[in-house]
This record gives sequence, C-alpha cells and structure tokens, in this order.
Amino acid sequence: MQTDWLFLDTGHHDAAVNMALDECMINWLNEGKIGPTLRFYGWKEPSLSLGRFQKAERTIDFEAVAKHGCQYVRRLTGGSAVLHDNELTYSLVISEDDPGIPKTVQDAYYILSKGVLEGYRALGVHAEYAIPERELKRDRTAICFEKPAIYEMVADGKKLSGNAQTRLRGVLMQHGSIPMSMDVDMLFDLFRFPSEKSRARKRNGFYNKAVAIDDIMEKTHTYEMATKAFKEGFEKGLGITLSPLKLTDEDWEEVYDLAKTKYKTDAWNIHTLKERTVNG
Repeated sequence: MQTDWLFLDTGHHDAAVNMALDECMINWLNEGKIGPTLRFYGWKEPSLSLGRFQKAERTIDFEAVAKHGCQYVRRLTGGSAVLHDNELTYSLVISEDDPGIPKTVQDAYYILSKGVLEGYRALGVHAEYAIPERELKRDRTAICFEKPAIYEMVADGKKLSGNAQTRLRGVLMQHGSIPMSMDVDMLFDLFRFPSEKSRARKRNGFYNKAVAIDDIMEKTHTYEMATKAFKEGFEKGLGITLSPLKLTDEDWEEVYDLAKTKYKTDAWNIHTLKERTVNG
C-alpha cells in the first residue's frame, strides 16, 4: 500500500456538504488531483444518512425527522440508515489499483479498518474485530453472511462503529461512523414500526448490541480527542504517514455545487434507485 497519504479535517458541516465532499474526493483522486487521502469530519446537526439502496418512505418517519431537527441525506454507499450526531466520521479514498488493496470487498475492509481498530486502542478502548484474527487466519472461507462482518469493531461483544464502502471510477472509498455517544431514543423515533410495542422492543434490544466510546470509558470525549487518537490509529494501523491537505476556494465551490444539485434534492434523497435510474 502507498504509505504517503494526505489528511483533511473539515470539521462540522451540513449533511449534504459532508456527502458531497466524500464524492468530490473520489473525483479528485480519479482526476489525479490528490493521492490517497484520509478525511475526518463531524455533523453540524443530527443527521440521518440512508444507504444508497434503501427505500426512504417505507423506512423513515419524516415527521419525526423534522420534529427532532434532523437533517437527512442519502449516502453513496449501501447499508442501513445511520444517525450521525456526537461522533467522529472518517472517509478515505485510494486507487483500486494500489497493490496494497485486496480485490475483494471483505478483505479490503479488513485491511483498511485496521486504522479504526488502532484508533480505538489509542483511546484505551479494548476493541477487536467481530471475528477474532486467529479464526480468520485458520479458516477465512468459514465466514458466512450470518456471522458478523470481519471489519466490524466490537467491545465486550457490542458493536462500536459502522463502516461502508464503494468503488467508483477506479477509486475505493470507505467511510465510517465512530460515535462518542448515542441518543438511542431519537434514533428509534426516526423509523417506522408496526406498533409502539415493536419500537420499544427493538430499542431495548439495541442496548445489548451496540455501545459508544463514552459509555465504555465512563467519561466524555470531544471531537478533538477522537481526531487525535484516530489519526494516530490510522497511521499505525495502515503504516502510513499523513500530510495536511488544504482545499482551495475552487475546491469548496465544487463541493457546495454538488451538495446543492445532488445531495439536497428529493431526486437523490427520497426517490428509489429505480426512479433515480429512470430519471437519470
């Protein structure tokens, strides 16, 4: 893997701008304007990001989204909806042709998520892969879709972070959510359920499946504390050196234009994949 990477901390922005910048990074690497890049960012308001293939109106309670003052955006990547609030989010881009990037999605996740693993450890969180490394080395083919994915981070059996990946225009982009704390009541208020009893059951079960950094360490962490730890973690986990990247005014204009024309539109955020394909 190429060891000289660029680093960008864009701070807190609107949901549409955050997703537009992720896509611009793909374009810039494809065009040769940047090399492999790691970006850290936060969210100006609580934001719900929906997976690329999810059906919004069947899943999301938009009245509840408005009630909680949440922003809403669809990601380039697949997976389930994620509530972004008090968290550090990372994204990275690297060429698919980089010799250090495995061709399979699962193996690429495993390699790139080493940065996340070491970031948690830098904070003192005893994180590990959902599937122990010794099992991976003994029998990688034994892992099936019914088992936790190998790139997921867990502590005491509870999921710590969510990650997603896509490959576009010869570029691999991976991003992930690293929550310091979670507003579980808000999270479950944003989705449609057949009944309130069903909502309560799912919400109560969630506490046994996921955990945030503040809960584990029993103290409050800031965005700045997380960025320091995870920057060190990515350098150690991936064996890379990070150098600062400064965006120009023209770069930001490109980001804001994409946010306006794509990530703030119902055509992208609400319509189904079939509708988006038909309408171009």
